[in-house]
Amino acid sequence: MKLSIITVNLNNRVGLQKTIDSVVSQTFKDFEWIVIDGGSTDGSKELIEQYADHFAYWVSEPDKGIYNAMNKGIKVANGEYLLFLNSGDWLYGENILEECFAINRNANILYCDCVIKKGSTFVNRNYSDNLSFAELYDTSLCHQSTLIKAILLKDNLYDESLKIVSDWKFFLQKALEGRSFQHIDIPLSVYNLEGVSSINPDLLMDEKKNIGKCIVPSCILTDVDLINRLDKDWQLKEIMKYREKKRIYHKIITTTITFIRLLDKLISRKNGNQR
Repeated sequence: MKLSIITVNLNNRVGLQKTIDSVVSQTFKDFEWIVIDGGSTDGSKELIEQYADHFAYWVSEPDKGIYNAMNKGIKVANGEYLLFLNSGDWLYGENILEECFAINRNANILYCDCVIKKGSTFVNRNYSDNLSFAELYDTSLCHQSTLIKAILLKDNLYDESLKIVSDWKFFLQKALEGRSFQHIDIPLSVYNLEGVSSINPDLLMDEKKNIGKCIVPSCILTDVDLINRLDKDWQLKEIMKYREKKRIYHKIITTTITFIRLLDKLISRKNGNQR
């Protein structure tokens, strides 16, 4: 089996319905679907029971947080790759999984683009083919648009002591281990940011800072900090623009000089023949 989709839910019946609609309509069928509900009391359990035939496994019981719920899903998953599609998020079109798996893939982590929804606004988030460590450290990958080789997580479950950045920590660890990342240039999912504003920004920064110091060598952190400061001040972008302009100008000047020399030779020959 190529894929296990893991959906975590807690009291988000409306969002879960949106997620369900996007998954059951997929033309790609080589996947199993696992739903981990945290003991919802808003009718989510009844909705899950209504669609139970579509799930390989589901449970509705209290858990110790989102990463504990994800780890429950990881332990029972049988797919080659794992996709975490939380309630409220949805797949980008009924053919999107088919398109994704039609592409030659062999990396440990397949990261796709995504669409971010906040209110009535939709913003495309496109990643580069050559993912830099600085980019991974600063913004990470969209969890809902990333396919992860199951063996990587079964051997190293998400850190449940973290409340927000355990997936960010996992991606950094895999990059430092030299695991392979492959970009698939399609938007796999719509990431719904409604409700995400409740995340404590101070806790987010504290977790990232503490974990970064623990797992990332200090010399790399220094380089990342330098790149981020340059980028924030627009210095790096201006330098790159200048380098590109310099290359173009050099080519124009070189071509012009060559043309002038050729023209000079032709004129000299013409004058010589006239004499």
